This record gives sequence, C-alpha cells and structure tokens, in this order.
Amino acid sequence: MKGRDWLLTGDGQHQACKSVRAWDLLRENYRLYRFLTEVEDVLNSGDDEVSCLPEIRMLVRRLIVNSYWVRSQNIEPSPKTGTSVLLLYDELGFPLTVQTVTFAPGTRSNIHNHGTWGIVAVLKGQEKNTFWRRTNSPEFQDKIEQTGELTLFPGDIISFTPDAIHCVEAVGDEPTVTFNIYGETDPNERFEFDPIKYSAKNF
Repeated sequence: MKGRDWLLTGDGQHQACKSVRAWDLLRENYRLYRFLTEVEDVLNSGDDEVSCLPEIRMLVRRLIVNSYWVRSQNIEPSPKTGTSVLLLYDELGFPLTVQTVTFAPGTRSNIHNHGTWGIVAVLKGQEKNTFWRRTNSPEFQDKIEQTGELTLFPGDIISFTPDAIHCVEAVGDEPTVTFNIYGETDPNERFEFDPIKYSAKNF
C-alpha cells in the first residue's frame, strides 16, 4: 500500500511530508496494543503534541502496513447518515480516540476543526478534503475562506493541527474507509463552521 503523508495547519495550507517506505516498517506481530503504547511513549517524550506528528504518522503507517485486523475493521455506513464509526479502543481515562470511519459515496461532512491533533489514514476508497482558514475579519470573527482541496487514496495519511479546518467527502463509486486517531479534544476549541452565516458553534 503506497501512500503520501500530508500536514494541514490552521492557516489552511497543506504540505507534503516525508514518508517512510512501507518495507522499512515491516514487523512481526505488530498489533494495536503495541501501536497504542508507542504513541503514548511519543506523546510523553516531552515534546509538544504538534511536533510529535511526524513520528505518530510513521507509527500509523507501521500499523496499517502490518495489521490486517485493523485494515479489516469497518462497518457499513448508516442508510440515514451515510456514515458509521467503529471505536477500536475505549478505556476510562485513555486520552486518545482510535476508530475507523466509513463514508458512503457522495457523503460529505460539515466544515470543522478537531480541537486537538489528528491523523487520518485512508484504507479504502477516495476521500476529498477541502481546506479552510479563518479570515481574521474584524467584523466577522468566525468568517472562513476556502484555501484548497486534496483527494486522498488508499495508503495516504493526513495529519492536522488542532486549529486546522476542513471538510471531507467520499468520492468515487465505493465507500471510503479511514483509520483515525485523535488526541484529547478541548471541547471549547472544537467548532463546526457555517461559511454562509460566518458563524461557528461548538460540537
């Protein structure tokens, strides 16, 4: 599974990042529990979370390369919403969200940030990301403008800073399945944006 690595920041700019070759990541018996432990070790290293993103992207790629179980964990999207979320690990006090998300073809998310760092790896299908940024308008504090878009394919990984704003859409003829890992969300900093009303609300 080839793939590219990307980073989206709060200014709406995305940049290509160095990606580790898949054959350099091959491990025997590399499972989810080992991945979670290694992510925790990286986050506890003393560096700020955003500077940890390159190493966590590498760990995500290592997990995807080695774990058929993770690649196969998805459920059919809901007929009502067009999406489904499968939580892969849930423990009281554990600060990370680890899940797979399935989007039916044509399903589009709202425009949002995450209020924490995040990394998304495409497992199946195609996902179009549209990027936005706040305009810093004195009159409308929550006004945003579109800055670009990027379609991701299986093997592609994108990471986000807490203030990065995007929306996603499943494009193509098959559902899109992604592996997602997020840090601990600050609920006061996670927003859904309305580009018409120039408004943002917590969600």
